[in-house]
Amino acid sequence: MKNKKIRGLIIVVVLLVTAYFFAPLVIPNLPSFWTSKRLKLGLDLQGGSQIQLEVDYSQLKLSEKEKEDAVKTALEIIRNRIDQFGVAEPTLQRVGNTNRIIIQLPGLKDPGRAKELIGKTAMLEFKLVASTEQFKETYESLDKYLEENLEKYDFLEEFADIEEDEEVVDILETEEVDEEEFEMEMRIFTDLTTSEEGYPMVIDYKYIATLKRLLKDEDFLKNVPEGLQIAIEKENKNDLYGPRRIFILHKRAELTGKYLENAQTKIGQGYAPKDQGPYIALKFNKTGARKFKTITGQNIDKKLAILLDNVVYMDPVIQSRIPNGEARITGQFTIEETHDMVIVLNAGSLPAPVNIIEERTVGPTLGSDSIKAGILAAIIGMIVVVLFMIIYYGLSGFVADIAVLVNIGFIIAVMTMLEGTLTMPGIAGMILTIGMAVDANVIIFERIRENLKLGKTVRTAVDGGFSRALVTILDANITTLITALVLYQFGTGPIRGFAVTLSIGIVGSMFASIILAKAIFDGFITNTAREKLSI
Repeated sequence: MKNKKIRGLIIVVVLLVTAYFFAPLVIPNLPSFWTSKRLKLGLDLQGGSQIQLEVDYSQLKLSEKEKEDAVKTALEIIRNRIDQFGVAEPTLQRVGNTNRIIIQLPGLKDPGRAKELIGKTAMLEFKLVASTEQFKETYESLDKYLEENLEKYDFLEEFADIEEDEEVVDILETEEVDEEEFEMEMRIFTDLTTSEEGYPMVIDYKYIATLKRLLKDEDFLKNVPEGLQIAIEKENKNDLYGPRRIFILHKRAELTGKYLENAQTKIGQGYAPKDQGPYIALKFNKTGARKFKTITGQNIDKKLAILLDNVVYMDPVIQSRIPNGEARITGQFTIEETHDMVIVLNAGSLPAPVNIIEERTVGPTLGSDSIKAGILAAIIGMIVVVLFMIIYYGLSGFVADIAVLVNIGFIIAVMTMLEGTLTMPGIAGMILTIGMAVDANVIIFERIRENLKLGKTVRTAVDGGFSRALVTILDANITTLITALVLYQFGTGPIRGFAVTLSIGIVGSMFASIILAKAIFDGFITNTAREKLSI
C-alpha cells in the first residue's frame, strides 16, 4: 500500500509539471503566475543564419598549446558577444579539434551585423595627436617620396598633374622659373588628402580606397616619420559617401582597452548637438584610472584621439585633468552602433583574426514548411500507432495510447522547462519515440497474454506480465539511452538535437509504460473482480 501511494504521488507530480510547461504551447494568454518559458525553435524551423568561422593563427608564431588556447578563447569571446547580441538560443560549438567554429543564430534578421560583430578585434587605444610641426614634417616627407617614386604608384598619376590656373601659367611665362621651384608644386599626398572643397587633412570618399592601399605599402610607411602613424576617421552613418578626416598620431598608445573595466551605452541629454544622442561611457580600472589621470594632466590643451581597431572615433581636446578614470566616446551614433561597440569592448579582443569560410541562411518559409511536414509526420505516425494498438490489444491498447500521449507531452514539457531548442532532427527523435513508446507495452501485453493462456487469473497475469517484462524493458531502454548520450557527446548540432529528444523520450517512455500504465491497470482492471481482460 505504501509503494502504491509513493507511485501515485510521483505520477501526480510528473503530470502536473508536464501540464504546467506544456500548456503555454496550446493555450494563449495564461495567468501571470504561469511559466514564461516557451519552447524555442531551431535554425531549421524558424529560419536564421549559420556561420562557420576559422581562427587564423597562420601569421602568429604560436606553440600547439597556444593555438589550442587561441581557439578556446575565441570561442568564449564570440559566445559572450552573441549572448549580449540578443539572439534567442544561439548555438556555438567547435568542429572537433580543429580551429573552426560553427555558429547558429535562429531568427536572426540581420546576419551582416552579426558577422561584423563576431569578427571585430576590438582594439581600444588612446593616442595623442601629433603637433603642427610633426604634421608638416610628415606631409613633406610623403610628398617628396611619392614624387620621386611616382612610377611605382601609377594609381596616383592624377595627383601628379598641375592644374593650369592663372598663377601657374604666369610662372611658366617667366624666364626665371627653375625646375626645382616647379617640382615643389607637385604635392601628391597633400592633394590626395585635400577635399574638393579645399579642406586640408580631409579625404573625399572616392579616394579612401586609394589611401588605404598606400597605408598597406611598406615602402610608403617607411617614410612616415619615426614614432608617427596615419589614421582615418570613422565613417559618418548619416553621410556614408561624405569626406573623412585624416590624422597624424603618435604611434605609441598612451592607454589601451587592457585597462577598461566596463563600457556602457548612454543617452546624452545636453543642449548642444554634440551632447545629445547615444554615446559610449568608459570606466577604467584602478591602474587605468591612474594612467588616464597622468595622461590628461600632462597634456592639457592637446588632442587625444580615441581609436577602435585603428579607426579614429573622436579627437577631443584635453581641457583638464580627469581623475576619476571615466571617459566617453561620442559621435553621430545610432543605438545599434553604440550597443555593438559596447558588446565588443566588454567581451574583449580576439586572440587571432577569424575568417568566415561558410555562411548559410535559412528563410522562415522553409522553416514553416519543415514544421508543417514534421507535425504532419508526427500526427500520421501517432494515428497509425494508436489505431494499431486499439485494434490488436483492445482496451489494453487504449491504455498504451494514453501512455504514448503522456510521453509526447512529457518530452515537450521537459524541453520547455530546460529552455531547449526544437530542431527538425529533434522532431525526428520525437517521431521515433512514438514508435518506441509502445515497444515496452507490447512486451508487457505479450507476457500478460502468455499468463492468461496458462490459466492464471487476470490480476495474477497482469502482475506477472509487468514483473517479467521489467528487466527486458530496462535493458533495451538503457542501452538506447547510452547510445543517445554518446551521440550527444560526440555529435554536432543536428545530431545533438536528435539525441536530446530521444533521451528525454526514453525516460518518458519508461515512466509512462512501467509506472503510469501499471497504475491504470491497478486502478481500473486488477482491483475489480474480472474474469476476462481485453488484450
